[in-house]
Amino acid sequence: MIDRLLGLPLGRGANVLRETIEVFRENTEAGALRDHEGRAAALEQFAAEFTPRRTVFDSVIDGLNRLPRPLLALGTIGLFVSAMVSPAWFATRMAALAVVPEALWWLMGAVISFYFGARHQWQGQAFQRDLAASALRLGLQARAPAEEGPAGQETAPNPALEAWRHERG
Repeated sequence: MIDRLLGLPLGRGANVLRETIEVFRENTEAGALRDHEGRAAALEQFAAEFTPRRTVFDSVIDGLNRLPRPLLALGTIGLFVSAMVSPAWFATRMAALAVVPEALWWLMGAVISFYFGARHQWQGQAFQRDLAASALRLGLQARAPAEEGPAGQETAPNPALEAWRHERG
């Protein structure tokens, strides 16, 4: 009789009480697993969408994009060297630069600023894409051992569970 009374709310082979409670309150563990899988799927989609498809043209343009900063730095050093080697030649060139209209200097500054600003933003976005791809790889590696094998047993050892079992004796 006790078996029948306990079997009614708990069910035979199924936990009716647990299933009834889960109608009103989400199973936290299952919800966390769904959230994790949703985030992993979003990262997979993000990585697939933003993975660069590089061609020879892209490599050539990237090479050209890397030239302005070294050329500006070496050109500035070259100006100092030319001033020391031939002061008269250098003075003539600087006198020519002195007659350039101010609006043209502003335009030159804007072009250089926009070039370096766009380059900085591109590099920042590439860094974020690399982080997303790394997080995706780490997320998939972290998720794989947690999958359950047959009969609900974990396929990989759980260090926290092992420590808990060791403490209990």
